[in-house]
Parts: sequence; C-alpha cells; structure tokens
Amino acid sequence: MNTKIMEGLTGASTSMNLLNTPMRVYKEARLKGDTATMERAAGYVGSFAGKAEEYKTEAYKGMKEEAKEARKKAEAERLEEARRRKEEREELERRIEENQNKDMDGIPEDGKTLPEDNTQNSIARTEQAIYTKTGERQAEPDTITSISLSI
Repeated sequence: MNTKIMEGLTGASTSMNLLNTPMRVYKEARLKGDTATMERAAGYVGSFAGKAEEYKTEAYKGMKEEAKEARKKAEAERLEEARRRKEEREELERRIEENQNKDMDGIPEDGKTLPEDNTQNSIARTEQAIYTKTGERQAEPDTITSISLSI
C-alpha cells in the first residue's frame, strides 16, 4: 500500500469522525430553533465532508498508481520467466545435440559394422532355452524360433 492510499484513507476517516461534532451541534440548534448556530454548524459539516471527498479522491489516485505498478511488475516477472524458460529450452536442446553427437561417435566411419557391445548383438548371443509346463528345462530345444526386435 503506497503513501497516497494510506494518507487518503486516514484523512477521509478522520474527516468523517470530525464531521460528527458539528452535526450534533446542528441537530441541537435545530431543536432549539437557533438558525445562526445551525448555519455555522452546517458550514463546518460541509467543510469536513469536502475534505473527506478530497482524501477519498487521493486514495483512488493512489490505488490506480499501485495497480499500474503491479501490472508493470507482473509484466516484468512474466518476461523474466519467459527468458528463463527460453534459456532452459536452449540448454536442453544443446544437451540433446551433444548426446546425439556422442551416440554418433560409437559408429564406425564405414557405417557397416556395429560395436560388439551393441544391445541387439548381445541379445542374439544369449543362451536360448525352452522350458516345459512343469518348469523343467529341456535338454536341447528341437527348434529355436528367433525373434528380432529393433529399437
């Protein structure tokens, strides 16, 4: 809350509280029929009411300024967040490119042979076995069906 808002709210509240005294005097003078005192009290009431209105206007101006500053701050935060996300995305893209380049380093230049530790080759070299329904291993499989999965 900025100073204009605080000053406006405090001033308006004080003016409204001060307005109670001349209003009470006005009512008493009306009961007595004293028009001179009524006019004087009505002048004070109008003066305090005018001051309260001025302070109210100042408080509204302060609220508009604060809203404008809040919008600027939110926009700056939004731009900062967008910049941060862009940097993160660029970093991620750089890492992905580096990883792709590392993966390409393992492939021979002729492109014909794969390294021995390749996953497909290691799967093909594993021992294959066939089990019966009871869970016993057969000595030698009659026919072995080979399933090749490409990743």
